[in-house]
Amino acid sequence: MKIGFIGLGIMGESMCANIVKKHNDKVFCNDLNRNQVVKLEADGAIACENNIEVAKNADIIISMVPKSEHVRALYTELLPYISAGKTCIDMSTIDPSVSREVADMVKARGAQFADAPVVKSKPAAIAGTLGIYVGCDESLFPEIKPILEYMGCNVIRMGENGMGLVMKICHNTLVAEIQNGVNETINLAKRYGVSIEDFAKAISYGGGQNFYLDGQWKNLDAENWQTAFSIENMHKDLGICERMSQESNFPMPGMENAKHVYDKCMEEGIGKEDFRATFKAVRGDF
Repeated sequence: MKIGFIGLGIMGESMCANIVKKHNDKVFCNDLNRNQVVKLEADGAIACENNIEVAKNADIIISMVPKSEHVRALYTELLPYISAGKTCIDMSTIDPSVSREVADMVKARGAQFADAPVVKSKPAAIAGTLGIYVGCDESLFPEIKPILEYMGCNVIRMGENGMGLVMKICHNTLVAEIQNGVNETINLAKRYGVSIEDFAKAISYGGGQNFYLDGQWKNLDAENWQTAFSIENMHKDLGICERMSQESNFPMPGMENAKHVYDKCMEEGIGKEDFRATFKAVRGDF
């Protein structure tokens, strides 16, 4: 079974590399950045000149691109080359409504479609330990799960098309709200003379312990903003959540407060920095 991978960015590069390493058949790849394609070719992938070449050669087409409009454009381009027997797995984080639209397009061709967004960041992509939320027909899930397990160690089906993305947006919104609470309380504690190290240790003794603080306090203390997951990516995800909140007529003031911080960071031009750099906005640097 031949696999095609389109989108070799921060996450996609390592995800594809794991497929190449673990899959026993050909893996085709393409990206707008030709340097990334050459890099994966050196790892054993077959470099393609364009996305259509990937679609023509692959039985399973995996995509990992930035935004809803990119996914819609990609599958519109590929549609004439998608036929019965092929399966498309979009691992991008986009609007659930757009993913369902694309799923309908693909299924009308007789092919199968799943949304399978990932959680965790670059180190987990390298290690192949991502969490993956899947939205697809129940019968498709056992067929694609072994392939997804090349990239992740926790793979769960959340329901039909679009439901993987619903869960992903809820997950990332919760992370942003937790992060905002961490940033606020650390900065308050520092004003009273508590170090970040002591803060993190003390929080670990009680109900406030959380994965974000445990994993990031050293980087916050060192003011290390090297990117594993960017501000602009989380800002996009919060924008999707805001639209979902409006669509479902469910106000989310915690999400809106976190998004305000991300809006400020984008306005200040630090969107390429790691999402923990929101600490600077909460601290009052700008």
